[in-house]
Amino acid sequence: MFISNAYAQSLIPGLDSNLTSFLPIILMFVVLYFLMIRPQMKRQKEQKAMMEALAKGDEVVTAGGVLGKISKVADAYVTLEIANGTEIVVQKVAVTTLLPKGTIKSL
Repeated sequence: MFISNAYAQSLIPGLDSNLTSFLPIILMFVVLYFLMIRPQMKRQKEQKAMMEALAKGDEVVTAGGVLGKISKVADAYVTLEIANGTEIVVQKVAVTTLLPKGTIKSL
């Protein structure tokens, strides 16, 4: 007449139910790391290496879209020659792209 209690069996024997409940959250963080965080860190590392490698004579594009040739490099600033006799000073972080040599002449 009395029905005995039924207990659910764990899918993974030996693991606590607390750990199995956090498993999807842990997997989401792992996926988030490989899809978003790791590529962003790689891009930051490449940008930093490019800024450290800037030298006189390099042709660059700034964040504002200004094309120029580097005439002077300081710690935090770069002097760009945008036309004959016209120079501007920009921050190094404003340099977004390093162009191949001779690109400005071909434009």
